[in-house]
Amino acid sequence: MKKTALFLISLFAITFFITSCGGGSQPAAEQTAVKATGPYASLPADVQAMMPRGEEIYKTKCTVCHQVTGLGIENVFPPLAKADYLLADKPRAVAQTLNGSKLEMTVNGKKYTQEMVPQVETKEDAVAVINYVLNNFGNSGGFVTLAEVKDVVIKPRAAAPATK
Repeated sequence: MKKTALFLISLFAITFFITSCGGGSQPAAEQTAVKATGPYASLPADVQAMMPRGEEIYKTKCTVCHQVTGLGIENVFPPLAKADYLLADKPRAVAQTLNGSKLEMTVNGKKYTQEMVPQVETKEDAVAVINYVLNNFGNSGGFVTLAEVKDVVIKPRAAAPATK
């Protein structure tokens, strides 16, 4: 009796595991259609897949200056929301995210001179966060690909001073 009960419980658990983990009840075409809904539905699947990483980076690295809303801090940190400067040159945005920038920039008619320090260390992370920004905060700026930024050089960073 115990063996039969154990067998039935095991069978139930295996069946539950297989069906809950996408065990194949939906055809592949229908599974793809499910992924292509939501705010990023018009973007390629690989760009959609990077949005959670881009959001995470934005929330941990970018909100201090550019704020949760993407509106920045007037006269100090430029907005990313509907920012003509950002939308005009996506590879430049990736390069600045990777390497920082000391350039004066004009965003939506206002000049900004505050230095931006490097925010991420890889092109993949830079592309992810820029794609997140391009598709949030009222932006519908499309996307940038790793192929488009293949020529962006990641500049060496100064070593942190040694602590005693």
